[in-house]
Amino acid sequence: MEFAELREKLGYLPRQKLAMVEEAYRFAEEAHRGQRRKSGDPYIEHPLHTASILADLQLDASSIAAALLHDVPEDAGASLAEIESKFDPEIARLVAGTSKLGRISWESTQERLPRQKGADLVRAQAENLRKMLMAMASDLRVVFIKLADRLHNMRTLAPLSAEKRRAISRETMEIYAPLAHRLGIWELKWQLEDLAFRYLEPQRYRQMAHLVASRREEREEFVAKVSAILQQELGKAGLEAEVVGRPKHIYSIYQKMERYTALGKRFGDIHDLFALRVLVNSVADCYTALGILHNLWHPLPGEFDDYIANPKDNGYQSLHTTVMSWGGTPMEVQIRTHEMHRFAEYGVAAHWRYKEGARPDIGYEEKIAWLRQLVEWQRELSGAEEFLESVKTDIFIDQVFVFTPKGEIRDLPKGATPLDFAYRIHTDLGHRCIGAKVNGRLVPLNYQLKNGDTVEILTTKLERGPSRDWLNPNLGYVNTSHAREKIRQWFKRQERTQNIREGQELLEKELRRLGLSLSNQEKIAHLFKYDNVDDFYAAIGDGGISLRQIALKLAAQEEQPRLVAVPKPAAPKKSASTIQVLGVGDLLTHTAGCCHPLPGDPIIGYITRSRGVSIHRRDCPNIAHEDERERLVEVEWGHADELYPVMVHIEAWDRVGLLRDISAVVAEEGVNISGITVKEQGDGTMGIYLGLETKGMAQLSRLLHHLEGVRGVTSAVRSTEAT
Repeated sequence: MEFAELREKLGYLPRQKLAMVEEAYRFAEEAHRGQRRKSGDPYIEHPLHTASILADLQLDASSIAAALLHDVPEDAGASLAEIESKFDPEIARLVAGTSKLGRISWESTQERLPRQKGADLVRAQAENLRKMLMAMASDLRVVFIKLADRLHNMRTLAPLSAEKRRAISRETMEIYAPLAHRLGIWELKWQLEDLAFRYLEPQRYRQMAHLVASRREEREEFVAKVSAILQQELGKAGLEAEVVGRPKHIYSIYQKMERYTALGKRFGDIHDLFALRVLVNSVADCYTALGILHNLWHPLPGEFDDYIANPKDNGYQSLHTTVMSWGGTPMEVQIRTHEMHRFAEYGVAAHWRYKEGARPDIGYEEKIAWLRQLVEWQRELSGAEEFLESVKTDIFIDQVFVFTPKGEIRDLPKGATPLDFAYRIHTDLGHRCIGAKVNGRLVPLNYQLKNGDTVEILTTKLERGPSRDWLNPNLGYVNTSHAREKIRQWFKRQERTQNIREGQELLEKELRRLGLSLSNQEKIAHLFKYDNVDDFYAAIGDGGISLRQIALKLAAQEEQPRLVAVPKPAAPKKSASTIQVLGVGDLLTHTAGCCHPLPGDPIIGYITRSRGVSIHRRDCPNIAHEDERERLVEVEWGHADELYPVMVHIEAWDRVGLLRDISAVVAEEGVNISGITVKEQGDGTMGIYLGLETKGMAQLSRLLHHLEGVRGVTSAVRSTEAT
């Protein structure tokens, strides 16, 4: 690319500003002279293309200049002071911010470091997110430059190794595409997603591309015909409108295809492969055009969304409807004003479009209120893990829009509950919540809110606080990190003695439930980096450490990433193929029926005379009383995904439908029941022994919590009794 091409795109800039951009280009060209990219192209190509992408968004001159200079400090040795003296402090500040973001390395959630480095990884990720958020809060243009930089890097991934391409693509899909979505910059979002999808799922990408290409000519002919018909009808009504075909991008088609496949539908059932966009001058014209459209073609029921009255979380506004158009073909139509369209394409970047001499975007602060709120929250969050959780759950996922009883709109992450809503309104409202009504009827506190719900929180006048059960992720009472942190803060303010006592009780109950020795408590505290077991109890008591985290830590402590799983034997239900015998090699193994060890349990092997190595829990009575100690060998868990037999003992009051409800809970967790024994105990209660096949300790812990929530069940614990 030559600078002349960029200069042509920058025709919207005043001559003085264009001269400053030219000076920045000459400085960058001189600094990068002799440098080449992996592709062999001159390095100056990269900043030129980055600036060109921002020019397509028509950003201001300072952003374009900073894009040209963004790699100079890191790769060419020029100092920020030199850039500031040659240009101005604003450009130097943008270059400095972009350089800092360039040093951020995101470790993908699917490519974790070894487990022993997990805590360091979380802290590093959280610190990187903090840097990005602070840079965004101080000047969003820094992130625009970074997104453009990433887009050009994605366009030129081919010379890199396959492993590197996948790592960069996954990072793009997890961080940068959601960020572009949250900022409303559709033009960058769809390109980042399509390019990342191409390298992450090459076969599916080719399939989708072929499906789209195979019908392109037919689709273009159809869209041209219905566009002319609709344009004529709008003109008859005296409505000034622009009707254009709307392109559908490969990754969005893939996502739609996945949803349709789950519903038993086919590619041909996707309505918005045939899509139109209608651009008008005012909001009133939007609704007028909608009426004309629905009179012309019959609307499909349940396929209308009004994002003008209820904008999306990133500020997007439009009317969406699907009609049965010419020839009986379903077609999606979007209707919006020209201003809404500019924002849909460029998001908050539109704030800087035509900035020289133009009136400012008065709604800008409102559009990035979510960012200001997140920066404020990050100051309150107690640790790296909570902060990471906050960004990934409260910011980078879909939103639902609900109403207060007064008709005010609140946006919450998808999956939010009435308790999440209460804490979003006010911390005290959450603390005093005793119930909730949605659309006028009582709902459980773990009800997941849906778009359009009207939520009323019922409170007590008495001084009270949250329940510890609200922090149990298995029960689903709160699903936003903001609400969880407020609840944790409340418990931290309580008496330390009480937290220690309640934390110890919770831990002991969980160990008994999982069938583990109570003497393991100090060892578990060390796993969480606590030297003082009372501090560990206090952390459990105030909600800083959940029982789920404990179960996951126990499940992971015996796993060693260096191990390779041995082949599965023929009978996987009794398999211990995820066990490696140390110092002996690849031997046939099987789990012992006397103690049913699960991944995460401390284990030891016993060399039998004819069945290979039998795997026992270290506290198994048969091992404790074994005389031939030389037949015991060290073993450890590997990584293959197997099912492990385990016995669960349930105590419950007898009632009609009890076994049905228990079976439903087990089925919802995806666990198979291999056997069931029921013992009536003569006092209205019954003992139920379930033989289950689980994936490990974490799944077992989650299932036991759910079983204790079944009506009539008084306890559900792991058992080693024979039935």
